Amino acid sequence: MKDYLQDIVQHTYGLGTIDLVKINGDASGTVINALAEDRSVIVEAKFKNPVPEFLGVFGMPNLGKLNTILNIPEYKENAKLSINTQQNPAGETVPSGIHFENAAGDFKNDYRFMSADVVNDKLKAVKFKGVKWGVDVVPTNASIQRMRYMASANSEETTFVAKTENGTLKFYFGDASSHAGNFVFDGAITGNLTTNWKWPVGAVLAIFAIPGDKTLKISDEGAAMITVDSGIADYSYIIPAQTK
Repeated sequence: MKDYLQDIVQHTYGLGTIDLVKINGDASGTVINALAEDRSVIVEAKFKNPVPEFLGVFGMPNLGKLNTILNIPEYKENAKLSINTQQNPAGETVPSGIHFENAAGDFKNDYRFMSADVVNDKLKAVKFKGVKWGVDVVPTNASIQRMRYMASANSEETTFVAKTENGTLKFYFGDASSHAGNFVFDGAITGNLTTNWKWPVGAVLAIFAIPGDKTLKISDEGAAMITVDSGIADYSYIIPAQTK
């Protein structure tokens, strides 16, 4: 179970703007939902195999605390992790938290889950209905590094514009009234974009920094999506276009 927890934390809390995730699990699958505090990113993910310990609907709040516990050296080897349960008002047995215990049994922590009612209320707006994608590319490490260079050179810009030009995907920072820059992110695309939406630089770079195989999709309907295959789960990061 520790590997699953570390994967969740790395791919959500690792963005720097998410501190709560919703887990929905049964025998057929385990699904994760999250929303950045600034609403810049919606996360939808599914583990490749059902996680037997994650049954029911519950929230994992305060991911920073969970991350701290997971990285305590006492739990590095042969740690014992188990799910605590309790009775909900309907008399059902539901997961209530995780009990951590080191191999010697003399160092323990309890991390508490958020109830289904509370997490459903907090993340009730987390829904992505789907759009028609205009561009679908596989980012290379070189392209991601070039974006970092461009973002550094234009650090005052919080957004960038993605355009398709002559079979290439280009990212534009700034405009003619100020300092500006642009570069080719992908030099051989087949799709097309006709609307110059603005995308958050920080959110995109944070997702690109997360380990895993990635794809990038952009739609004229005002949404972009970066998918990351962690090896354990498939994560989709949906990014609404910026209106300002």
